Amino acid sequence: MLLALMPHDYIQANTDGRLHAAHEPSIAPLNRGFLYGDAIYEVWRTYHGVIFAWEEHWERLENSAQALTLMLPLSRERLLEEIRRTVAEFMVHHGGQGEVYVRVQVTRGGGPIGLDPALADHADYVLLVQTNKDFPVAKVQAGLRLSLARELRRNDRRTIDPAWKTGNYLNNLLCLREAKSRGADEVVMTNLADEITEAAVSNVHFVRDGVVLTPGLASGLLAGVTRRVLIEEVAPAAGIQLREVTLRPSDLPDMQECFLTSTTKDVTPVAAIDAHHFQVGPDSVAMRLKAAFADHARAYAAAHPELKVL
Repeated sequence: MLLALMPHDYIQANTDGRLHAAHEPSIAPLNRGFLYGDAIYEVWRTYHGVIFAWEEHWERLENSAQALTLMLPLSRERLLEEIRRTVAEFMVHHGGQGEVYVRVQVTRGGGPIGLDPALADHADYVLLVQTNKDFPVAKVQAGLRLSLARELRRNDRRTIDPAWKTGNYLNNLLCLREAKSRGADEVVMTNLADEITEAAVSNVHFVRDGVVLTPGLASGLLAGVTRRVLIEEVAPAAGIQLREVTLRPSDLPDMQECFLTSTTKDVTPVAAIDAHHFQVGPDSVAMRLKAAFADHARAYAAAHPELKVL
């Protein structure tokens, strides 16, 4: 029996244009995204009611589709139209205020059972909209606790490149499960060369002597949009130097700060990775960047009224 969700937990779905509650079935058991993880996805969030970094996320969605030779079933303009419809329906059921999380999942479609991509009939999509869930203020002020994955390593770029935002997240999921079994909030994954890559759902950054150090894409990590905005716009505007470098767990004792970046939670300070503790507080580089990111998001929203959905 399907259970109804409370309004604050409600998730709105849109399957190939059909609006429905997300707890209702919407795809066939033969869907290749369900059977094989043959899918890609992208996530946006709103700031001040405006979809943030629309073009950057769309570009990454196109790149992921190209990597999987998957034809997108929606144009950029049509996707924005469907997002507007889905957000509007979400607000009817949710009835509250606050920013929203928007996820689009595209699969190669259905067809006979078999790995051959040629068996797929046509690409399809599911849109999901829910309240964007930020960390509590107290959690941000205290900083997250992370743990290094020891049982598994990050996918090698020569297999399934982590830069592709695909529907297969088993590597991240299992590494996160390991970290959480030790009481951590998040995980830090290393590659086969023992280089730090990223967290399960966030990019990771460090601060040494006032300079932000972040793993480069060559180490094998998702090309995070928030990471990109931080590198190209936010850090320079805040007068903070940032460099892409190769980092290993042995470098942790030399770092004074650590923080994560992600689409849904922007900049989040880290208090510790296992036994390595980092500085947190209102005067930290991480919190300066968080404030600068908020300013950037505010300016972006003011400059893009055409992306307002709330």
